[in-house]
Amino acid sequence: MRLAIFEDHSALQFSPVSLMRPVFELLCGTCSLRERLLRTLPVAEWGVLIRPVLTEVYAESHADARINDALWLSEAPTLLINGRWLPSNEDLKQLASASTETVGMQGNCVAYLLLDPEESVLLTTEAWDDAIDQIAATRKPLAVQGPELRYPWDLVNQNRQQLLEDFASASDTFASGGDALSLTIVGSPELVRIAESAEIDPFVVFDTRQGPIVVEAEAQIQAFTRIEGPAYIGRGTRLFRANFKAGTSAGPFCRLGGEIEESIIHGYANKYHDGFLGHSYICPWVNLGAQTSNSDLKNDYSNVKVPISGYPVDTGAVKVGCFIGDHTKTGLNSLFNTGTSVGVMSMVLPTGELLPKHIPSFSRFWLGRIDGQIDLDGMLQLAETSMQRRGMSLTTAQQKLLKQLLDESADERETAIQWWDQKLASRGPQPSLPAEH
Repeated sequence: MRLAIFEDHSALQFSPVSLMRPVFELLCGTCSLRERLLRTLPVAEWGVLIRPVLTEVYAESHADARINDALWLSEAPTLLINGRWLPSNEDLKQLASASTETVGMQGNCVAYLLLDPEESVLLTTEAWDDAIDQIAATRKPLAVQGPELRYPWDLVNQNRQQLLEDFASASDTFASGGDALSLTIVGSPELVRIAESAEIDPFVVFDTRQGPIVVEAEAQIQAFTRIEGPAYIGRGTRLFRANFKAGTSAGPFCRLGGEIEESIIHGYANKYHDGFLGHSYICPWVNLGAQTSNSDLKNDYSNVKVPISGYPVDTGAVKVGCFIGDHTKTGLNSLFNTGTSVGVMSMVLPTGELLPKHIPSFSRFWLGRIDGQIDLDGMLQLAETSMQRRGMSLTTAQQKLLKQLLDESADERETAIQWWDQKLASRGPQPSLPAEH
């Protein structure tokens, strides 16, 4: 099988969590869509159709992928799969029988189709999703079961069910042994899978009454941690006296403590200390300072709106937390409002009250204001220092992407600063920002 996963025009609706990666590399359940497809399908060659700004970074981490390669698509029939579609286990079984006469549809969204080589000339880097829609219109539609994802909170809302499906379909099961033998398990022990190299202290409770719990290799779980399934603890992740509630995925290599409910922590993120995180998506290299907490439910139980690139979108849900982009740091006692969006490489310093619901990329919130003074070299050095602590480095391609995102987010940043300054002006005199040294 030849497989190509594509982003469509809705990819940026997943901002800020999709700013540094394609939508199909976002975590839901125990892995990303791309990882799930490559594990499940008999794929011999694979490629992607992604935003041009991401091509260099993606090529660094996926050397075997054919990226935006029209010539490769013209060589043989290729199964195209929408990166915003979350196929069910039944959908995955049916993909092997896809034909050039049919198209898989989720409502009005193309979920998958088998591309004939002669049709590849219709696909261009500028508008491949339009061409895919045109091809789909000529075929017999087949309804799929798995949902279409449209916004970052859809990943969080689907995470619990995806954890159940991933556990049910897993073929790489591993026996629970070693430290796991002394676990306190409430519910069925058969719903616990723990890698042999994971380390679990005494006085740890696993509750499987709502679903399974998977602990990957090299994970470490400290005493007095409680985990409710369904839950996923990725490779090398450490839990410090954590209250890990149902529907949460974390890893790899996170450091987590406090209360976490129905959230996705993508990997390489820190929430070491106490504080509440609920119904949220946290990107890599985010550090949440001690007692950082978010609201995920309004006092009047009304639907939550989330700013996407600065524009409020009604989620249609009453429980929605925060969405924080890569390399953002928060200070002690940061308090995020319900439905908050924070971009990449932002610095958040609290003032003792709720923070703005929209903090754009490459900005600082300090002394009660959104500050647009940018020290990009200092930001990149901080990112490099954070990554070196985990034995990694900020690559040239990643630096180039961040510089492009800085330019692309300029208008969003300026609009947010003006809006917040106007709000402050309505409150009366505010402290001035100190001069830079």
